[in-house]
Amino acid sequence: MRAHPLFPGLLFLSLPLLAPVPATAASDPVAALLAVKPEGQGNTAASTAWKELVNTASPAQWPGIIGAMDGANALSQNWLRGAVYTLADREKAAGRPFPLDGLTTFLKNTSHGGAGRMLAADLVKQADPAAWAVLMPAFLEDPEAMLRREPVAALLTKATAEKDKEGLRKALHAARDQDQVRAATDELRGLGETVDLPRHYGFLLDWKVIGPFDNKDRKGYDAVFPPEKGVDPAASYPASTPDAAPLKWQPFTGQNEFGIIDFNKPLGMLKETTAYAVTTFQSSEARDAEIRLGCKNAWKVWLNGEPLFGRDEYHRGMKIDQYALPVKLKAGANEILVKCCQNEQTETWTVEWEFQLRVCDASGTAILAPDRPPTPETALKGKL
Repeated sequence: MRAHPLFPGLLFLSLPLLAPVPATAASDPVAALLAVKPEGQGNTAASTAWKELVNTASPAQWPGIIGAMDGANALSQNWLRGAVYTLADREKAAGRPFPLDGLTTFLKNTSHGGAGRMLAADLVKQADPAAWAVLMPAFLEDPEAMLRREPVAALLTKATAEKDKEGLRKALHAARDQDQVRAATDELRGLGETVDLPRHYGFLLDWKVIGPFDNKDRKGYDAVFPPEKGVDPAASYPASTPDAAPLKWQPFTGQNEFGIIDFNKPLGMLKETTAYAVTTFQSSEARDAEIRLGCKNAWKVWLNGEPLFGRDEYHRGMKIDQYALPVKLKAGANEILVKCCQNEQTETWTVEWEFQLRVCDASGTAILAPDRPPTPETALKGKL
């Protein structure tokens, strides 16, 4: 497995086309590489095709080969990526130039997928570091999040050295990786500036919550409690224990700068229990989006009454964007319902009963509702 030369933390797992490579003929090596499937399907043919490709392809064909990565599965992308790097290593060893114009044209075309554009960026950098240095700042606001990282880093370094608040704000606005967001935030706060991280990320802080419903023997995850049949903010439901008050929806606003909604705060430190949170997200238009969630408990999410996804596991850790759920928002009100179960464990590290959720586009750029409430002061100051 090869580390990405431009982005060392990324491992390869997973022009308009100037020299199109057809992917239909059975004899075409690129078609064979695109036919690779999981569990070894097509690997034998791909091995033969890969050798043919690296022995016959010319530099003029590189943009076309890279373009074939658009829409390909991760296995096919790895075969194609490996072929292009092998071709590049051969040209470099022979002292021959890379097709810089074609690669640059491909790289600038944002209709291509991120995997191919990142590969093209690396080849441009290898071919002509000076040319890459000129191109690189243009990717500060690129729709491919990984292409932003280097220009954000360069701007952060410069703005930090110069104590340039405007530059730091610009870097923060462009940053999508948590370490860079944190670095820009720390610098700005050190200069006395207020930073609204919940707004930057698009975390949803204002919810209505209800609980506790039962989760004895971890049966709550599959149990269908009333909120799953339809959210009625005025409804009241019998408690799971006879002496407890009826369950009602109550408003709750998260106070954490990373959008954590902690059920322990409104409902108490409980075990073997299930709760729900619901919010309405106003979208200015019908559009593609992602709901990104972090949660260390068992959870399920619904959008407008339709189930999206869930995980029946507990206390495996939580991080920003742990799960990304592609969705289609409708224009106007969109109901987001979250179910979160707490299990029976009593160790101190199992008390968390919480989630964080944000709405963004595929690049991680926050989508903000036009009626988004102001961020609470505690979250603006980085307090819990």
